[in-house]
Amino acid sequence: MSSRHIVAGSAGYVSDDGHRPRFGPTIEYALTLRERSNPRIAYLGTATGDAATGIAAFYDAASQARVEASHLQLFPLPNHLGIEEHLLAQDVIWVGGGSVANLVAVWRVHGLDHVLRKAWDAGIVLAGVSAGAICWSVGGPTDSFGVDLKPFRDGLGLLPYSCGVHYDSEERRRPLFQRLIASGELPDGYATDDGVMIHFAGDRFVAAVSDRPDAFAYRVHLEGGAVQEDRIEPRLLAG
Repeated sequence: MSSRHIVAGSAGYVSDDGHRPRFGPTIEYALTLRERSNPRIAYLGTATGDAATGIAAFYDAASQARVEASHLQLFPLPNHLGIEEHLLAQDVIWVGGGSVANLVAVWRVHGLDHVLRKAWDAGIVLAGVSAGAICWSVGGPTDSFGVDLKPFRDGLGLLPYSCGVHYDSEERRRPLFQRLIASGELPDGYATDDGVMIHFAGDRFVAAVSDRPDAFAYRVHLEGGAVQEDRIEPRLLAG
């Protein structure tokens, strides 16, 4: 198996009481890929402008796990003098949801597109939910430009696929994802219901994992001039 890992999709934190977040089983799955007793995980909340609530939620969740937690913020200015050094010292880089268009644009201004590729090549696990999943791919449907979903085609392209998120919970995403693949605006790709993440080693699909039953991943591809959707049964993770 490749030493380069991406775990991305439509899952992340869970809550036992409806209020306090904790790392869900899919984040724990990403952490195990580095096989360290106290893995280092850094949070990037760029997609929401480094909102203080997102940073606080990350540290609250991290405080309940055996990890060394940190974050990188870029608004209003970076909180680390050596961004590259900090990120390359991590085991997992976790990217939150929000606006994928803004996320990628800001990353490029700061050179994070190159740094994150270095991290991936170095075996650091790249992971994220929603915008934090689409960013690693060629692109996918997004509400970054307003309430009407539009195609985003400027992802980092570490994965040569398109990415569909919230496939079961936001009814407009599935038909648009299929239309964009049918028209050639996006390449063949993978989609996830809420609660599901896909693990890629290098650019190869390895597994789908889920934090809940009755949720699925999908391979969506053009075949014979028509879009085909192959449902993938994920492995239900404990906890």
